[in-house]
Amino acid sequence: MLALFGLLTAGPAILTLRVLDPELVLPAFSVLLLAEAAITGIVAHVMHVPEKAADITLWDLAGAFTLIGCAAAVFGEPDQAALFLEEQAELRSDPRP
Repeated sequence: MLALFGLLTAGPAILTLRVLDPELVLPAFSVLLLAEAAITGIVAHVMHVPEKAADITLWDLAGAFTLIGCAAAVFGEPDQAALFLEEQAELRSDPRP
């Protein structure tokens, strides 16, 4: 379970570092981790994973994704997030030849 957590955290981190501008990494990483937390929580709910188990469960991973995503959002600045959203809007509105 820890290997899965490491893979799902490190993979997007490396991808965002390589693809995005440095000032956009934290807002994008925050959104990505919060989405992973939501997906992990839904999967844990559908699989009926007990919340109180001796080992690490999917609920623990969802909590860790949420914590890291919130920390990335706190450390990122709001104008960086606005810049990221404006950039995405421009990409979608450009007509393709």
